[in-house]
Amino acid sequence: MAEVKQLAEGATGPLKGVRILDLTSVVFGAYAVQMLADQGADVIKIEDPGSGRGAGGDIMRWPGHTPEGWPRDLGPIFLAINRNKRSVVLDMKDPKARKVLEALIRESDVFATSIRYDGLKRLGLAYEDVRALKPDIVYVHAAGYGSEGPYAGEPAYDDLIQSASGLADVLPRTDGNPTPRILPSLVADKVSGLFMSQAITAGLLSRERTADGQFIEVPMLECVTSFNLVEHLYDHTFDPPTGQWGYQRVVNPHRKPFPTKDGYIGLLPYTDKQWDVFFDVAGWGESFGKDPRFQGLERGKHIHELYALVETVTVTKTTDEWIDLLKPLSIPVTRTNRLDDLPEDPHLKAVEFFQRYEHPQAGTYVAMKPPVKFTGTPSNIRRHPPRLGEHTAEVIEELGLSQDA
Repeated sequence: MAEVKQLAEGATGPLKGVRILDLTSVVFGAYAVQMLADQGADVIKIEDPGSGRGAGGDIMRWPGHTPEGWPRDLGPIFLAINRNKRSVVLDMKDPKARKVLEALIRESDVFATSIRYDGLKRLGLAYEDVRALKPDIVYVHAAGYGSEGPYAGEPAYDDLIQSASGLADVLPRTDGNPTPRILPSLVADKVSGLFMSQAITAGLLSRERTADGQFIEVPMLECVTSFNLVEHLYDHTFDPPTGQWGYQRVVNPHRKPFPTKDGYIGLLPYTDKQWDVFFDVAGWGESFGKDPRFQGLERGKHIHELYALVETVTVTKTTDEWIDLLKPLSIPVTRTNRLDDLPEDPHLKAVEFFQRYEHPQAGTYVAMKPPVKFTGTPSNIRRHPPRLGEHTAEVIEELGLSQDA
């Protein structure tokens, strides 16, 4: 990480000119909306003065170990998924705040929310209520479960959705330990966030073509189950099933970084030609290279045995020796990074993935560069993650209202 970067002066992304009223929190919705903010959308994040811990606001403001003297409302995960947004504190049960909220709805293109729908109804913010104020609104609800099923309205968190979607059954099918296990990542939240960001842009495109808004529901369980079963529905795609659940190359205990003399490598000969070349390099050309188990389509049936063999040869060379040997042969290989290694990864350094910024009220922090590259309308970072309520007065003034409205 090099010098401190300066914020961009204004939006340049493809969603410049789109306003999103953001009533999301935690990770699922906040992650989805930040992607669109990076792409140019003006995102106004509505936060409650007392619904979370500490001083209120999005609950993800508070977890983490902030530096001495650092504002407590700028925790590390909040920093990662709330840049390019403006924070407005409104008590949505207060009639005065309601006037501001309704004015914002009329000025917005998208109403994005992760509040449970029954709660939205009680607040007078169901789709019908919002559409009455803005007929062409793209209303996107981040839900735990689809509204047509028996789980509708139940609370949903990453742990619950991993459990319900079959994700917690993937490791047992891989290593033989029958205990279901949750993957150590907020996979369900982040995957659902990707679905949600795509749904919002699709809703905006539809409105552009038809001049009509619509209600869009993004249910976590359905999204994550769909994501999980792309490969793991496998032989149960057919009726009746022809074999197992789980793509056999993936639910393989030997599918992992392979040990070298001094570390680990990610290694994946994939095509017939790549496997033939690797067998020669490994000294197996006259033995396993001609083994019918490891030829063509048969290789997939014996992939467990094959990956176990690979591990016995990778330990004979260093990581650098394998990379120098295999890359010129067009065999896919990479160094295995620990989390600690990522800031010094040559590729990530070259693309300036990790960037340092100076928050005027907090200090230096690290941001991740928007990963998708638009050549004509580039994403950018133009606003620091906001302090709680930092933009309340600014936004109310833009609406032509007074603080006492």
